[in-house]
Amino acid sequence: MAEKAKQQQQRFAFSFPVTVVVSAIAYIYISTVFVFIDRWLGLFSSPGIANAVVFTFIAFMSVFSYRSAVFMDPGQVPSTYSPDVEDTQTPIHEIKRKGGDLRYCQKCSHYKPPRAHHCRVCKRCVLRMDHHCIWINNCVGHANYKIFFIFVTYAVIACIYSLVLLVGSLAYDGLWDEEKNDGSFRTVYVISGLLLVPLSIALCVLLGWHIYLILHNNTTLEYYEGVRALWLAEKGGSIYKHPYDLGPYENLTSVLGPNILSWLWPTANHIGSGLRFRTVYDLTKGASTSK
Repeated sequence: MAEKAKQQQQRFAFSFPVTVVVSAIAYIYISTVFVFIDRWLGLFSSPGIANAVVFTFIAFMSVFSYRSAVFMDPGQVPSTYSPDVEDTQTPIHEIKRKGGDLRYCQKCSHYKPPRAHHCRVCKRCVLRMDHHCIWINNCVGHANYKIFFIFVTYAVIACIYSLVLLVGSLAYDGLWDEEKNDGSFRTVYVISGLLLVPLSIALCVLLGWHIYLILHNNTTLEYYEGVRALWLAEKGGSIYKHPYDLGPYENLTSVLGPNILSWLWPTANHIGSGLRFRTVYDLTKGASTSK
């Protein structure tokens, strides 16, 4: 309990990157609603109100999912966990690259479940660890991976939406029209452009990367481990296949949930314990049983 309380205190402590993200969200929201929408469409006109409501909803979902990703525990390995090598329902046990022993964390003093890794920043093992993200001051793991993905999705939509409104407002208003604009509005447009363009590009790349990972049921760590495993397999004349790749649709539902209507909602009630994951061997076993 004391260790868990210490970990929670670390997540709740001041984080400069988190402060930067919160400040950027606040600045983008205020400039979009009270400058771009207001000066282009009129904030209290029908189009202005409609755009303000839609953008506010997207911003709210971004903030809500971001908060959840920051404060949610990504998944902790139970202290009582021990792999059962005689369990016929578990067709795969991950082993060390060297020696072939079951994966054991010397720092945490317990066995590691499949897909779990030790985080040097959080100083503990995380279930289905993807990576440690400084921008949420937390690991992205089994419990908060979907929520992190939803945050990135809404952040991309918000940035592109704001950028469209910026360009529309700029075209309508005329940035350099001295009669209409004072220096403060020009500054808002310039800062917003310098913020939104690189941010939109970076977030789109990040979103595309995680869409690729989800479709292949991979994590960032597993991807780089898989590249090495593929190279070693080809060198040895064999074929390597990621054992958790169940096919695009199965991979999607395993992360986002079985109900397509909840895919863009930041909840993850379907994920299970994180101690065992379906593999291609389960599919093979099911196919052979049905014959």
